[in-house]
Amino acid sequence: MNKEAEQTGFSLVELVVVITILGILAAFAVPRFASLESQTRLASTQSLAGSIRSGAALAHAVWLAQGDAASTSVTMEGVTVEMHNGYPTAAGIDDTLVDYSGFVLTASAETARFTKASNGSRAAAIENCFVSYVPAATANDSPTVVATTAGC
Repeated sequence: MNKEAEQTGFSLVELVVVITILGILAAFAVPRFASLESQTRLASTQSLAGSIRSGAALAHAVWLAQGDAASTSVTMEGVTVEMHNGYPTAAGIDDTLVDYSGFVLTASAETARFTKASNGSRAAAIENCFVSYVPAATANDSPTVVATTAGC
């Protein structure tokens, strides 16, 4: 068999054609995947808002079941949750959540704010992508949970 007749690799033309096809496919695929990141941030922010509402409602149910209107705390899954007016305080709402990773918590006496962290980092936050929790103002009120997603 003649060694010159054997082909030992790809020709330059074949490689250029394959690289061109991959470039064209990437040009169509990248824009579609780029928009998924903002949709993911939006969904996780809305999901956290639902979790906060559920956590506050469960803590309120435990508080009601105790039957002591003067009680300032309840225990949920071994964790003490501080209560005011029958609902968790701003500083205690995070104790009703199992996990809020990907968010940066800033709590004061009046409000708790869970801001979406950029790139999963707790150092930098996305300013207009957050969930705020305002505790019940009076005994007959419920807390306010608002998801702000304008910057997600």
